[in-house]
Amino acid sequence: MNLIKQINIILKGSKDFLADAIFPESEEKLPLVIFVHGYKGYKDWGAWELMGEKIAAQGFYFVKFNFSHNGTSLEHPDEFADLEAFGQNNYSKEMDDLETVINHFKNKPEVNDAKITLIGHSRGGGISIIKASENKSITKLVTLASVCSLSRFPEGKALESWENDGFYFVENARTKQQMPHYFQFFEDYKNNQERFDVEKASKKIDIPALIIHGSADESVRMDHSEKLHQWIGNSKLKIIENANHTFGAKEPWEETSLPKELNSAVEYCIDFFKT
Repeated sequence: MNLIKQINIILKGSKDFLADAIFPESEEKLPLVIFVHGYKGYKDWGAWELMGEKIAAQGFYFVKFNFSHNGTSLEHPDEFADLEAFGQNNYSKEMDDLETVINHFKNKPEVNDAKITLIGHSRGGGISIIKASENKSITKLVTLASVCSLSRFPEGKALESWENDGFYFVENARTKQQMPHYFQFFEDYKNNQERFDVEKASKKIDIPALIIHGSADESVRMDHSEKLHQWIGNSKLKIIENANHTFGAKEPWEETSLPKELNSAVEYCIDFFKT
């Protein structure tokens, strides 16, 4: 099957950001699948490209994108080249970016806008859940190693220090960059706390949902997905044995095939899309 790839499409937001589309040549309109990356993630990380190719080859229009303030830039989409933007990120901006992506691609002539699925990884899972509860054009939802709460902030004295200083830094384990978090992120969450309540959003969702988690996830405990499964009425839970937070993928991913655990997750997704 011949796959068409449109790479580094510029989308307009509060800050311009990039998206990729992968889809097969087809005379029929294709269901749209949008992948939402997580914290310290980006569209070209690890094996996400291979995941997109596998899904697209099954007859889907696959989109992945960089959040506008994820720390990458138009010139360097796979590097944290804009740490100032990273520090200015917040959940409201991510929600706006995802809305921009949905609206841009659902109007493509190749897309069947009656079939739109979100796949959210890690924090992107929480964002996808909230978006699916708000945007009625979403018809299916998948979460990969998702968080069950977006309240993932320092507490106690660490929170006081953050407010007093206005920022704190987290080291990126891979690049060793000191990545800033400005206090505006917490303020945005507190000002929109009801909207960003993942449990409340989950209980509003009545579309089919597939919740996937690895039994060996070192970053987000498996009980996050177990809670999501309880909250989302029309959901299925799949546990992939021995899978870590990224389902065996890493950055860079130099193999030509998916890691075994991520391949299993993608096959669950494809079956779910086709049901």
